Amino acid sequence: MKLTLDKTLSLVAISVIGVLGTLPAHAALKDEAYEIVNIEDFDLKGTLKDTQRGYGMGINANGEMVGVSKGRKKLRDEDVDDGIIDVEDGIAPEEQISYSVDQSILANNFTFVAQANGASGEWTPEFDAIGGETPPDASPANSVDAIYYAIDDAGTKVGTVSAPEQKLEYTGTNENQEFWYYRDFELRGVAKKADGTEITLVPPYTTYTYKPDTTDAKEVNVGGWSVAADINQNQLIAGYASTAISKYGAERIDACFAEGVTLPLDICVQANQFPSGTGGRNIQYQTRAYVWQLDASGGVTGTELPLGLEAPADSEIVYTAQGLGVNGNGVVAGRSDNYRDGDTDDRRIDAGYWVKETNNEGVEKYVFKPVPFPDRQYYNTIAYDVNDDGLLIGAYDRYLEGYLRTKFFTLDINNPAAGIKTPNDFYGRLSDLSSTPRDINNQGMVVGWIDITHDKETARPKSGFLYNSATEEFIDLNKVLTCESKGLEADGNGGWQRHDVLVTDGTGTEFSYKADIRVVDATSIAEDGTIVGTAFVRKPRYQVDENGDLVLENGQPVFELNANGQPLTSLLPRAVVLKPSNGAICTYVDPDDDNAPYERKGAAGWAWLTLLPLLWLRRRFGVK
Repeated sequence: MKLTLDKTLSLVAISVIGVLGTLPAHAALKDEAYEIVNIEDFDLKGTLKDTQRGYGMGINANGEMVGVSKGRKKLRDEDVDDGIIDVEDGIAPEEQISYSVDQSILANNFTFVAQANGASGEWTPEFDAIGGETPPDASPANSVDAIYYAIDDAGTKVGTVSAPEQKLEYTGTNENQEFWYYRDFELRGVAKKADGTEITLVPPYTTYTYKPDTTDAKEVNVGGWSVAADINQNQLIAGYASTAISKYGAERIDACFAEGVTLPLDICVQANQFPSGTGGRNIQYQTRAYVWQLDASGGVTGTELPLGLEAPADSEIVYTAQGLGVNGNGVVAGRSDNYRDGDTDDRRIDAGYWVKETNNEGVEKYVFKPVPFPDRQYYNTIAYDVNDDGLLIGAYDRYLEGYLRTKFFTLDINNPAAGIKTPNDFYGRLSDLSSTPRDINNQGMVVGWIDITHDKETARPKSGFLYNSATEEFIDLNKVLTCESKGLEADGNGGWQRHDVLVTDGTGTEFSYKADIRVVDATSIAEDGTIVGTAFVRKPRYQVDENGDLVLENGQPVFELNANGQPLTSLLPRAVVLKPSNGAICTYVDPDDDNAPYERKGAAGWAWLTLLPLLWLRRRFGVK
């Protein structure tokens, strides 16, 4: 976490208890209301124009939020020419992102900022370019993928960018193709200061040296990768970076020089950088946790953090460590390859933290401290953040009631021998509800997401949560919202009802559907109690043809209807901002809560998980 601040995405975060500091000492979380403040006309101002999905990532003490928009709307040139400019009323088809060196590269992540007193309006997302990124409506289309993870009180934002698209003249056999397409790198950490200055965090390893037996060595740009996941108030950035190429990655580059290969070198490298059909990339790297210290002049000093084990110098194994959060004292939370309990036959990527210690030569260096787990039946462990008092948060997987579930834990790094603590969430015992923390502040307030049903075989809906580590109170944020924050309006008889949203499609027919807003993830919390994250909003769906294009009548899209002639609806993720409220907690019970009509279940998915500043590892380890 930061000195007084936020954190990083879906593992970004800041502080939440500041709000409680303004409340009476006896106040319980369940008795204090929260209000969604970025509502407008029963909808959320939670994504950029011409995109459909938005995610709140981090917030600072000055009311500045960073976020990411995804899902560029799919509109043909002729649609725009014919006046199809705004399809905000419903869910339009999205651009299908493919990875091919034969097609122009379309990026699908767009960074934005929103402020309590923004120039475009209160909490209105404003596109904020990094790395040469262009807005969603730009022509030609944007080719730079960018994500913000965190922002400090000085307004410095950190995240990742890809390089912009480059072209090479096509020399293949396809008569209809003019160019090949590639990027110099796919993932690079970046910091953007309040004055707009960008600082690129170049990883130690970016170039592979091809050394054949019969010719001179050749330098090959492979880009490497780096991620800036968090920043504290001292301008110390935590993340990770490539330090060497994997053996398999080197073999893939060598293959680009093989006899009979006709692809230009840059194109052959790019083809291996893109995700394959199984979701992984052929070029992998040795990856180490890293910190970068920014200075007042715009300079940056990077430091590699050690692994949790001693890796043999000649090993062909890919070892990984990632820094994901940092507190005001420079302690870094994350995970690293490690021998569980010192057993060299049980290597895992385990949750841990890096602290500075003075060695026998009087030199202060970072050392890795693994989180101590009670036994070896704790899997896929990870630490996301640590506050200035040394309270670390993370998650592990464990079999509960016969199913592998994810549980949130805390650890006091000042007394690690006391072991981890797993909150009992909504019960007085350990439940099988999965939960993951995103951020912790200096008062020990934690935000994240949790399951809200006990379904065994189907996907479970989720809610954002707030947890007080001091009192062990654990609440579903949707249970403490004001009625207006749920899409409700006064019914004129002293009660509440869902607002009817009126929409008209290309047929000229007016339809209505019920407004619905639900907080599904809390990612960052400020000291004044402001929380940002992701909420689902209900929207009607537009019809598409067999090509996936909008069906138009009178130059406007047409809604999908059910058998009763009412619009089919789905849920879309949008960035959400919550603030403590003096209003009343809503007690209205919606009769349709358990049987919402005309909803395509799960259509919105849990896509924001892909925004976590993690590299999902292809390898799996055996466990004892």
